[in-house]
This record gives sequence, structure tokens and C-alpha cells, in this order.
Amino acid sequence: MKKVLFLGALCIFLIHLPRVAAEQLIFNTQNFKPFSYEADGIVSGPGADIIRAVCKNMGTICSFELLPWTRAQHEVRTGKANALFLIGLNQERSKWLYFSPALVVIEYGIFVRKDNPLEFKDVKDINGYTVCVYGPSNTSRSLEIIKKEIKDLTIDIAPHDEPAFKKLSNRQRIDAVYSNKDVGNALIKQLALTNIRYSGCHLKIKYYVGFSKQFNDKAVVDKFNTTCQMLYKNDLIPKILKSYSMEPVKNEHQVLP
Repeated sequence: MKKVLFLGALCIFLIHLPRVAAEQLIFNTQNFKPFSYEADGIVSGPGADIIRAVCKNMGTICSFELLPWTRAQHEVRTGKANALFLIGLNQERSKWLYFSPALVVIEYGIFVRKDNPLEFKDVKDINGYTVCVYGPSNTSRSLEIIKKEIKDLTIDIAPHDEPAFKKLSNRQRIDAVYSNKDVGNALIKQLALTNIRYSGCHLKIKYYVGFSKQFNDKAVVDKFNTTCQMLYKNDLIPKILKSYSMEPVKNEHQVLP
């Protein structure tokens, strides 16, 4: 009788275990063109291509979920998925995520309407502006830092990048959008916004894969990271990025955050 009860309890325990496992890694992302998106039912983009290459070299099965960002993060926090990609590094995320080596260099900058002659070179160039940004996000946190540096800046928060660019195009009480350059250019093309241009770079940052510290074996994360470093060294990851016209990380791929 005790044996039956034990086996029953064991089955219940196994059923309720998180679905992540060392032999299969589940990576969550959001619709974040041109970095991640769905094409013909497949999660695509440079992040997914890089992760597939790493998993292949590890001999590990990997799968992908494209989800609303809040849900994507919740699943990693609760053990329903292993990792998030591609993400910026910040102090809060470092509390609960292990990070991969930096995979790609991106830049945040200012977009304006084409009738605005602004050539953005310094934060004081947007003093007096109302600037829209997707947030809360790493991007909006960067804009908050600008706000502390200049006298007069109004920040308008949008729930996604797309409405921010539409507001700028339609002259809806904003002067500029602060955004990831690649994301902004992809949206301008997708939405056929012919009256918006990129005005200049504010800063460059790096994107990573982030693994839950609670629900991942550190040895598996270390193997993933070592494989990333190897594929950067043999030029496979830089070739993937260059195929998307994106900037590889130079001389830093061996350094973990």
C-alpha cells in the first residue's frame, strides 16, 4: 500500500514539474522585427538563427515561442521556458537571469519627421521636445537618463513601438521617437511611413540571451555560453548577423556579463 501511495505521489510530482529540461531548451521571445518574428509559422530572425546554430553544436533540441512580452517573461520566471532572447542587460534582470555572451550590437537613437532638419549629435539637441518611446523597457529607461541631463524633455510612453511611429507620422503631439534603430527602420518600411527618418545615434548597447537562474542547470548554461564563444570565434555568428546587415560584437565575445 505504501509503495502504491509513493508511486502516486511521485507521478503527481512529475506532472507538476516545469516543462524545461536539459535535453530540450525552450526560448521565448516577442514580435520584435527585425530581431525576432514569425515567418511561415516559424520563429525567425538573427536571434533564432544564432540559437539554432548553438543548440545544433551542443547536440541539444531547442524550440521557440513568440509571445506577448509580459507572458514571455512570466513563463521563464515560472519555469515553463528556459530563456528569453534577444534582451538588453540591466541590474534587475541580472538578479534572476544568467546571461549569454553578447551576441549583437544595436543602437538607440532619435527618429524625426523629414521636415525636421535635426541632426542628433547630443542630448541637448532635443531639449524642449516631446519624445515618444515604447515602455516600460530598457529603451524607455535610457530615455529617462536623457531627461535627467537636460532641462526640458517630455516623455510620452507607448505600449509598443508601432503606435509611437504612427503618432510621429501623424503629428500627434510628439516631436520625435526614441527607439532601437533597426526596429524603427523595419517599422518605417512595414508601415510605409515615408515622412520619417533616423536623425542620429544616442548610444550603442548589446543584446543577449537570458536564462532563468532558478530553473536552469548552470552547467547547461555554461555549455551554451561556451558554444556561443566558439561560434563567434569561428565566424559563424558574425556571418549570421551580417546576413541581416547587423553589427557583430567585436573583440568582446569571450567576456561574460
